[in-house]
Amino acid sequence: MSLTHILLITLAGVAAGTINTVVGSGTLITFPTLLAFGYPAVPANISNSVGLVAGGVSGSWGYRAEVSGARDRLRQFVPMSLLGGVTGALLLIWLPPSAFKKIVPTLILLGIVLVVIGPWLQKRAAQRHPEADAEMSRGRRIMLLAGVFAAGAYGGYFGAAQGVLLMGLMSAMLSDPLQRLNGIKNILSTVVNAVAAITFIIVSFHNVRWSVALLIAIGSLIGGFIGAKVGRKLPPWLLRAFIVVVGVIAIATML
Repeated sequence: MSLTHILLITLAGVAAGTINTVVGSGTLITFPTLLAFGYPAVPANISNSVGLVAGGVSGSWGYRAEVSGARDRLRQFVPMSLLGGVTGALLLIWLPPSAFKKIVPTLILLGIVLVVIGPWLQKRAAQRHPEADAEMSRGRRIMLLAGVFAAGAYGGYFGAAQGVLLMGLMSAMLSDPLQRLNGIKNILSTVVNAVAAITFIIVSFHNVRWSVALLIAIGSLIGGFIGAKVGRKLPPWLLRAFIVVVGVIAIATML
């Protein structure tokens, strides 16, 4: 592996860690970088997932103040993300790449729409049921938990724009401050990446390119700290706008 090779993969990891912490979709930087260097798609995807766990940890740590009041949310969501991550990782190993390819852009578009109309949905829900957020109905809770599981399955399978889906889902159904939701998103995404990485290592060890995973881990660890500093300073409207822009770029890239 040449010095240029090492430097570019590490820098891609820094960029991915930064973007993942702010909104998600950092995989759209690292994954094409690995493909450009000639790594096959499945080993590139798996090695990328393993490496990005480090960035998720640093990004989540950077948002620790924002999520200090969200322990009840996390107790509900983390198990669903864990199960979803394992499911998605197994699907990547068992299913042909074309299985999810057609619906991924649709899922990202749905996430973008939810991010945009989230404030309107929250306001309408509050007008109809003022107590809805304090005591969420069983139906809404089931929908939200199912959505977190589905986002986790998608994240374990590929990962790009998982953050857009989570932010769209939570911002539409919860009235928590957007920065708190972003902190929750970072933790859930990290859980998904971690359990997916463990699943890959156990089930498909031969597909992990450890030198690549290490470089991405180093870069994303740095990027997670950078992303936390940047993301926490963004006002809600700008954070929503950034999520939409990244989501649109993700759709355009995949199409």
